[in-house]
Amino acid sequence: MSGKSESLAAGSLILASASPRRRELLASLGVAFHIVTADVVEHEDPSTDSREMVAHNAALKADWVANRHPECWVLGADTTVFLDDHALNKPADLLEARTMLRRLSGRTHTVFTGLAIRHFVKKVRLDRGVSSTVRFKEIDEETITTYLNRVHTLDKAGGYAIQEEGELIIAAQEGSFFNIVGLPIEETKQILTELGLLA
Repeated sequence: MSGKSESLAAGSLILASASPRRRELLASLGVAFHIVTADVVEHEDPSTDSREMVAHNAALKADWVANRHPECWVLGADTTVFLDDHALNKPADLLEARTMLRRLSGRTHTVFTGLAIRHFVKKVRLDRGVSSTVRFKEIDEETITTYLNRVHTLDKAGGYAIQEEGELIIAAQEGSFFNIVGLPIEETKQILTELGLLA
């Protein structure tokens, strides 16, 4: 795996994301890949339809990298939390993370991920969307403080990570667990298998 934009062999798979969670999840499939972080400004207006927002951002990242590596396969992804017709993106600070956790307390929300696969030479453009639901426990201020002390939340949509100290805050989830983490492995595996990148 590499974070540089060096010349890569034709047919290589590139993950257009700096997310350590996506890197770990994609690696779990046993596929070889490089990492090239897209230098783009993501659309994060919380009032935008969340499905459209994650689809737009995933495509934006995949297109930016594919333009620079047109003979490679590029996977872009974007994830957000959706509640009350608004997206809860990555919190700007701990105060906003605390506010998000308060809003999520005792309620069910949706997690959307957009996936974009590109290969410019082969003229391949695949876009998929995956959704899961998560129900929070009723959590008090003490629990929120404990959670924020244990988990770095500022790089996570909704201000939480289901895979970190989830027993403190999560009551139930439906759909792909890995989608909630940041990369729906089941859908990703299916796509890569269809494209011949996985046996």
